[in-house]
Amino acid sequence: MSVEGTWDLTVSTPIGRISAVVELLRRDGVLTGVARGAGEEVPLGDVVLDGDRLTWKQDVTRPMRLNLAFAVTVTGDCLAGTSKAGRLPASKVTGRRRATGFRTDAEPRP
Repeated sequence: MSVEGTWDLTVSTPIGRISAVVELLRRDGVLTGVARGAGEEVPLGDVVLDGDRLTWKQDVTRPMRLNLAFAVTVTGDCLAGTSKAGRLPASKVTGRRRATGFRTDAEPRP
């Protein structure tokens, strides 16, 4: 299964919905990435894909300083799961992979 690409995420937190963009890629066979949202860009840590289960960690400072642990299930171009920050309740996460924009010769040209 491939999870590489750009993902638009929505995290439903106790303080409201937060939108983020996560970019995942493989470097030298290792899955890595960055997250952008709330005016900051942070690297992803401990990115692991096990079957259809994707997990990663990230530290954010906005809207408050938190160490987040994500655990999602990937189904095609959609993902769903949770984000957990310490003792706080888990927040629901949903996401959709952006289209790559690649075209085949079979597609009509504008």
